[in-house]
Amino acid sequence: MRRLRLWPASLAARTALVLVLGLAVVQGVGLTIHALDSIDLQHLAEARNVGIRVMGLYRAVVTSPPPQRARIVEEFGHAPDFQGSLSAGPPTAALPPAVPPIQRLVRLSLNLMPLPRFLHPREVRVLGGPEFNRLAVGLMLPGGDTWLDITLDLHPPRPWHSPTFLIAFLLMSVTAAALTIWAVRRLTAPVATLAAAAEALGRDVNAPPLPEDGPSEIATAAQAFNTMASRIRRFVQDRTELLTAIGHDLRTPITRLKLRAEFMEDDEQRRKMLLDLEELEAMVSATLAFGRDVKGSEPVSPLDLAELLRTILDEAGDAWPDAAEKLAYQGPAHQIVRARPLSLKRALANLVSNAVHYAGGARVRLGLAADGASVNIEVEDDGPGIPPQELDRVFEPFHRLEASRNRETGGVGLGLPIARNILRAHGGDITLANRPGGGTKASVSLPI
Repeated sequence: MRRLRLWPASLAARTALVLVLGLAVVQGVGLTIHALDSIDLQHLAEARNVGIRVMGLYRAVVTSPPPQRARIVEEFGHAPDFQGSLSAGPPTAALPPAVPPIQRLVRLSLNLMPLPRFLHPREVRVLGGPEFNRLAVGLMLPGGDTWLDITLDLHPPRPWHSPTFLIAFLLMSVTAAALTIWAVRRLTAPVATLAAAAEALGRDVNAPPLPEDGPSEIATAAQAFNTMASRIRRFVQDRTELLTAIGHDLRTPITRLKLRAEFMEDDEQRRKMLLDLEELEAMVSATLAFGRDVKGSEPVSPLDLAELLRTILDEAGDAWPDAAEKLAYQGPAHQIVRARPLSLKRALANLVSNAVHYAGGARVRLGLAADGASVNIEVEDDGPGIPPQELDRVFEPFHRLEASRNRETGGVGLGLPIARNILRAHGGDITLANRPGGGTKASVSLPI
């Protein structure tokens, strides 16, 4: 069962996730503070409203003659959320005394409507509160024998009651998240550029350098990367030039030895020496070709890979007429790729010639990879195959399998290394495997 990945893999996604989560936490804390402040303000406003309504009824009652007070309470003291009555004692609602902050707010609100001193209530009692959604206020009239009892229904606080609050909050959150993701992508983009440059350098040491601009840290990293790439190119170039120079200088003594061998009286020894010199000359020529391929700077251009493979098979059939009937191509009629035509032809021709040399034929298949961004080329033969422990070693320069690649075949052990270097310089690769029914299969991947 596949486990769900909650933690993203990329640096940009991780950074954006942490920042967005932090933004959500900050927003939550801010909303909590806003809600608490809004609740306090609503409580204050409601207490002021309670004071105004209570004091309005009290003033109407206390300034009227005693016979008319009951009528005034009857007329103005009855509403769905406001009930008043005259009684001989304080309010008896089944509510506990209000907490001191509520009592202070109500008493302060009662003082907002000034009355003569002698008309002030002799005693004030406050019961209930917002937690009960009801408030009972008892006011003792100046005569000392009558109470005005008022009961009010309190509405629960609604901190999110504003019709535009949700829209504003969502707009602010989406904008902040979008800016965060954009900033993270901009800041981490150089990391992806550096990774792509490293990948390109792995395929081709002559890849273009990174631009040394942007923030100071990115510019410093780009300079260090370009310096490293330059040193790698210089190392590869020096080693290749040394190898090429040695191969070139060996041609002169080989030629002299051939001339001297012609004057040997022993025909058998002369024949053996000439064979050794021819093999040595073939190795030198292959070494020089290997150096040219490594240093090559052939431009990349579109080419028809299917047509190239058919051409290679036709040329192999012309060179080995006995194997012409065992050369076959399977795949689309046309497949365009961007590559260096001459070097790619050399790499694929090495694979086909190896199959013909050591198995007497070759079957080539071309197909589009599953990702649609590369093509697969398979070169199969019916030869003896390669020992499993040698499948990787055959790509080492001058490594030969004596069982199938001996002196008589002309192999010097550079065909496969050259092919792999060329294919990797194109961004592809090559692997070898033994076929279940016998023979070898070379699998090539090449980007479009």
